[in-house]
Amino acid sequence: MPSALETLIKILKLEQNTDYKNTAVIGGLESFADNWAADAHTQAKRPEHHQLIDELRSQMYQYPAMDTKAARHESVKYMIGRIMGRIPTPPNLPPSDYIPPVESAPPEPVEPEPETVDSHADDEAGSDSERAAAPEQTQYDTIAPVDEGVTAAPARVLDDAADVPRVLPATNPPRRPHRPALSEEEKAERQQALQAPITVLNKVGDKMAEKLSRLGITTINDMLVAFPRRYDDYTRMCTLSQLRPGEIATVIAAVHSVAKRQGQGGRSYLSVTVSDDTSLLQVTFFGQPWLQRQFKQGGQVVLSGKVELFRGQLMMTNPEWEMLERENLHTRRIVPVYPLTKGLSARTMRRLVRQTLDYAHKFIVDFMPQSVLDRANLADLSWAIQQIHFPESYDYLSHARTRLSFNELFVFQMGMMSKRREWQELPGQPLHVDDEWLASFLSSLPYQLTGTQNRALNDIRADMEREIPMNRLLQGDVGSGKTIVAAAALAMAAHHGKQAVLMAPTSILAEQHARSIRHIFSQWSGGEHVQIRLLTGNTTEPERQEIYAGLADGSVHIVIGTHAVIQESVTFHDLALAVIDEQHRFGVEQRGVLRGKGTNPHVLVMTATPIPRTLALTLYADLDLSIIDEMPPGRTPVQTGILTPVERERAYGFIQSQLEKERQAFIVYPLVEASEKSEELGAAVDEYERLKKQVFVHQRIGLLHGRLRPAEKDAIMSSFAAGEIDILVSTSVIEVGIDVPNASVILIENAERFGLAQLHQFRGRVGRGDHASFCLLLAGSTSAESKQRLAAMEDTTDGFKLAEIDWEMRGPGDLLGVRQSGMHQFRLAELMTPRLVELSQREARTLYAEDSHLVQPEHQDLAHQVQHMLTQRADVS
Repeated sequence: MPSALETLIKILKLEQNTDYKNTAVIGGLESFADNWAADAHTQAKRPEHHQLIDELRSQMYQYPAMDTKAARHESVKYMIGRIMGRIPTPPNLPPSDYIPPVESAPPEPVEPEPETVDSHADDEAGSDSERAAAPEQTQYDTIAPVDEGVTAAPARVLDDAADVPRVLPATNPPRRPHRPALSEEEKAERQQALQAPITVLNKVGDKMAEKLSRLGITTINDMLVAFPRRYDDYTRMCTLSQLRPGEIATVIAAVHSVAKRQGQGGRSYLSVTVSDDTSLLQVTFFGQPWLQRQFKQGGQVVLSGKVELFRGQLMMTNPEWEMLERENLHTRRIVPVYPLTKGLSARTMRRLVRQTLDYAHKFIVDFMPQSVLDRANLADLSWAIQQIHFPESYDYLSHARTRLSFNELFVFQMGMMSKRREWQELPGQPLHVDDEWLASFLSSLPYQLTGTQNRALNDIRADMEREIPMNRLLQGDVGSGKTIVAAAALAMAAHHGKQAVLMAPTSILAEQHARSIRHIFSQWSGGEHVQIRLLTGNTTEPERQEIYAGLADGSVHIVIGTHAVIQESVTFHDLALAVIDEQHRFGVEQRGVLRGKGTNPHVLVMTATPIPRTLALTLYADLDLSIIDEMPPGRTPVQTGILTPVERERAYGFIQSQLEKERQAFIVYPLVEASEKSEELGAAVDEYERLKKQVFVHQRIGLLHGRLRPAEKDAIMSSFAAGEIDILVSTSVIEVGIDVPNASVILIENAERFGLAQLHQFRGRVGRGDHASFCLLLAGSTSAESKQRLAAMEDTTDGFKLAEIDWEMRGPGDLLGVRQSGMHQFRLAELMTPRLVELSQREARTLYAEDSHLVQPEHQDLAHQVQHMLTQRADVS
């Protein structure tokens, strides 16, 4: 929903464009004023905001009495200037009649004392156990916001697994300092200082720079945005006796004993027993024998990891650890914990960050317009960066995180709206679709479209009739009927003698689409004249050349395929429509190549991953959005049940009973998508071998995982679809792209490790035939949160509802992966609450309505930041 200020700006702009005749709204501005003010007051945050609303309402009251165009011009100009902050508040403006809730402001921030640093800095002392491997592209881990009002005892650790509500801070941020006016030369100098190499810092030479580069840190700016991945509060640690199995905890304890032991299969491990005044804790480290030298009996250690119960004893396995810094225990409540690398200790990393902040804070330019900061009640950028690294309080940390997360959302939204404006400025190919033709096509379908299918089709029809190219996202739940809507769009293009292409991420999915669309066209009276061809990596060379020729001369009307359709040798005679299925599987360049195959063709992208509407309107602000959230009639819901590990044999028995009915089954094992570890892959492979030799000895079992070559994956999925495999043991690669109506049961091991949206996608692999189907969720964790999340899978089959639940409970991390591949990555994704996303949307649209090209002088810094985001830069200035 547009914000009240955005709505008013649009109306005032329209009033300017209609020559100030007071016709921008029915009844004139004076009749619009009261309803608008009532809505605006509900969105306002501060007394001065309410004061502004009353002033604008008064201006609208007076507008019809102005009898000259010049007077009305000045009035409209004044109102826009007040909204955008260019015109200050009049000195004698009376207070608002509307009384907002009273909010108490925290005390003024105090510059933190520099951290005490041991003169013998342990640059080389970091061990592998206190280091985290650097991710491929960026070192930033997401962190969850905290709220000082949440003090459920005992508080343990502030990180992405902490059970802390993700809320906006309840208080106002500290007062922002006066922002000096800077010349372009001064801004350039500050920017240059932030882009300086990290070696400008004292005592940072080439050796240290090489270590930092492994974390993606090469400049001052890189260090500023290398945010902590969690925080330890040394004054609120729990005791060992308070630990509970299944929770993530951080504790301080003394080393009681250290011993190297031999496990099953000859695998050695290090066993460390730690203690405090209340209990003992067993800590096990695998594959790190050198740690025996690090742990000294009686030494104080900070341990952070998952608490497990083994043979009646609490333990941690391969936790993060660091030797206790006494100064942190006595001088700082909240201690940042950063990603590390070999030769870089936690103590040294904190020292370097503090040194960077001392050097760089004076160079940071706050790019956010003052009017946005005032309306959104946000903190100063330089202050926020200092507080996210070394927070003075939980409330200050919450303000810092809110400001920095808002930055990401706001800049991303502005960038996507600028991309939307760019494609709307291109000329398209209008394809008029008359009612009679559409009715004839729809009557040939095997069933009536649902209400949401009809709405989506009407959206597409209206887009394709316009003189600007369509750029629409069709979002639908598993089995909601997106393909038939896409087929109708393809038919519209073919009806006009134009060409169309549908690109899918895998050969098997392209083949499924080709079968479905050929069947639909065979029932349509005009379908016999439409030549549809399939082009994948499996297409023979003679057939491939034949398809190329047909696309070039126009005799092939529709081509359905994989990446093969964007090869350089593919040319179209007259491409008018491009449909991209599971679009997040393709990179930006690949989609650009497909779009370039025609002259500004209409583009329809589809995804089967439900995304909450609020989040989708930000992630896809460059696209128009259609949602199919209604299932076709006659679908039998998949029955879902939650099992514990002791019920695994029972699950195997149920799978066996389904196989005896000549059904097929999936068994899914969790793997981390982007950073697969060989041990995790080994678990899937080992389980495949065990199941084949010990459990399902008379069945045909296949193995599918992401390490296989595309051709191997396609062959295995094709064999399963053809009924040549009874049980498919798989990782998350079966999330999309495989349609086997005969599959009736899916067992998901360690189901709590997946997001609800992903579990829902897995569940969608079964229930595609006429028989009853089942989804078995085997939970490895007994935590309350895991139970609550998995219970939602039992309670509903609505993918959009599950996505909302997952967003509220775990943040949007699992949903962000469906945004276009190769686009901006959010560093503070876990802070993207519905309320913050809505706030950033309102403010971005308000600003965009007033200055869409960001040409106003006060918006130049923001324009620079938006451009950097679009070119994958990550600056704070």
